[in-house]
This record gives sequence, C-alpha cells and structure tokens, in this order.
Amino acid sequence: MLDGPRLAPLSGAQPDALVILIHGYGSNGEDLISLAAMMQPSLPSAAFVAPNAPSSLPHMAAAYQWWPIETFSMAERTAGAAAAGPALDAFISEELEKAGLTSDRLLLVGFSQGTMMALHVGLRRPSAIAGIVGISGMLVAPDQLEADIGNRPSVLLIHGTEDEIVPFHSLELASSALAAVGVPVETHASPGLGHSIGSDGLAAATAFARRLLL
Repeated sequence: MLDGPRLAPLSGAQPDALVILIHGYGSNGEDLISLAAMMQPSLPSAAFVAPNAPSSLPHMAAAYQWWPIETFSMAERTAGAAAAGPALDAFISEELEKAGLTSDRLLLVGFSQGTMMALHVGLRRPSAIAGIVGISGMLVAPDQLEADIGNRPSVLLIHGTEDEIVPFHSLELASSALAAVGVPVETHASPGLGHSIGSDGLAAATAFARRLLL
C-alpha cells in the first residue's frame, strides 16, 4: 500500500479538494510535499499528500521509483507505467474516499517519472478528475491513449527549455497527443531551466490549481 507525507487544509476544516503530488525517479514524497507547502496558502481548503513510489532504489536511502530505468525506451516506460498504475490508481481512490470527496475535486501534480504516472493513471480513470499538472515529464504510450482514455481533465504541462534529462521537445509531443484526443491542454516553458521546478513554473501550477479547485 502506498503512503507518504501529508498536509491537512490550512482552513482547519474538512478538505474540499485533494492534491496528490507524484515524485520522480530516485526521489520521495518528502521532496514533493515541499511544493505543497508553497501551494497551500493559495489553496487553504485543500488536503495534500505525496506518496512514495512502490519500490526503492538499491543502495540508496529514501530513494524510490515507479519503475526501474535501464534503457529509457518507450517500451520500458509503457511497461513500467502499466505495472505501477494499479497501485497509484487504488491509492487515489482510497484517498478520495477517506476525504469524502468526488473525483472532480482531485488534482494530480507530477514531476518527471511522476508526470508520466499522473498522465497515465489520471487520464484512464473512469470518473472525471479536476486536472493534471505535469512538470518535466512526458506522455507514455501516446498511441494507446485514444483507446484507453477514461476522462478528459484540464492538463498543464511545464518544462524547462534546457532540461538535460527529459528533452524539452517532450512538452510539444505530449501537448499534441493530448489535444488530438480532446484533452484541454496548456503549456508553460521555463526559459533556461534544466530538469527542475522553477519559481515561474510553480506559480503557473498554483494559478492553474486555483482556477480548477476554488
């Protein structure tokens, strides 16, 4: 069962929205919950949770992965996301139930491999979710999306122009593939930024979240 650090609503009341932050390869929930702390003042009634991925990296402390990266091929990404998807999907359902919320009050925020998971799982859920923010990632198996898609939430893709890990052109490839199947997609490029989350990207993600959840 997945679990990770949480932030309760600043309002002190029951949450009226749920934001799930999905970390990248070799990271953990503690890393991404720091983003939640920066977004929280703009979303005072939302609960935040950042689950750790299901498997750890050998010989590394507190480092988790959604799937092992060996070749960085599309076949590897497709198989990896498909294998890890059910655990994340079940976690989402459990968290919504515990919070007493419906899917339309859910926002997924992913970074790198976490973006691949957010898009893969979020777009295949049968009930409409509020939205997905994908940072420095890519769309896994775009050729399967039309057959598999379960809902069409608003999507914001954020990417640094100098990303040395996941090429910047992944932003355009994902955006085009999402638009082709009727997903409303917005993009934000962070000039000069590498494989990271810049202050401008965080501001864009927070503004997007406020539009969807407030």
